[in-house]
Amino acid sequence: MRIAVTYANGEIFQHFGRTEQFKVYDVENGKVTHSEVVGTGGQGHGALAGVLQQLHADTLICGGIGGGAQAALAAAGIRLYGGAAGSADAAVEALLAGSLAYDPAVHCDHHGEHHHDGERHCGEHGCGGNGRC
Repeated sequence: MRIAVTYANGEIFQHFGRTEQFKVYDVENGKVTHSEVVGTGGQGHGALAGVLQQLHADTLICGGIGGGAQAALAAAGIRLYGGAAGSADAAVEALLAGSLAYDPAVHCDHHGEHHHDGERHCGEHGCGGNGRC
């Protein structure tokens, strides 16, 4: 098993399409045997599914993620655990233990919008509330 996590400063980065790094974990017999941080090469959004394929990842843990990227991951056969937050290392350990807190209905669909009074704000829709949506 090879797990990729959207990554920034030890934490799960909260916007899949803007992640600049993945932390990739090799897992054998339910244990992490190796991990490394890998850059995305400037790729973004749906193209990141191709980056994950090149990394031979079969599982992704991330924060917010849009429908197009979700479809690209599904087409690539990559299992998605979206809506997760906190430490990347702890999330992988929780996934392996069967206790990862994630949102199977995670969706981020208003890229590029500026949030004005009266509109939905980040955190209300699965992007983690960091204002990077």
